[in-house]
Amino acid sequence: MAFAEIFTATHEAALKRAGELDGGGSPAGGDAVRIPGISDFEVEQLGDLAGTAVHAAGADYELTMVDVASDSLLAVPPAMVRALADLLTYETEGEGDVLEDVAAQWAALDEMPFDAAQARTYVRQVAELAAGLGDSERSGLYVWSA
Repeated sequence: MAFAEIFTATHEAALKRAGELDGGGSPAGGDAVRIPGISDFEVEQLGDLAGTAVHAAGADYELTMVDVASDSLLAVPPAMVRALADLLTYETEGEGDVLEDVAAQWAALDEMPFDAAQARTYVRQVAELAAGLGDSERSGLYVWSA
């Protein structure tokens, strides 16, 4: 079954992890969220939904290739990292919990393999990964998908 793994790492560590995943391995350690049944496309959709929810729509939420050594490893752009992290703290007047709203919208997209409750868990985990990255850190947020 296909899956996407979203994780934080330095560039070098991300390439190493991608190599292990490309080889069918299951790397241990590190901060990672594995989501079965989705690809990098659904991760981009999550970024778009998060950006809209935190009033940052229109930014570039397209994942980018990291290295020619692995076409399955993509980097999450800084705008998407900020939007995802903001889901944990963004406050709206009377609009409810934006993280829950984003999760429900994401789960409702065509052919998503999970319901809103499971999506909420995934979105919270990904948002926590994004929030854990400081602006000055050399680590980034990466997506590997097969």
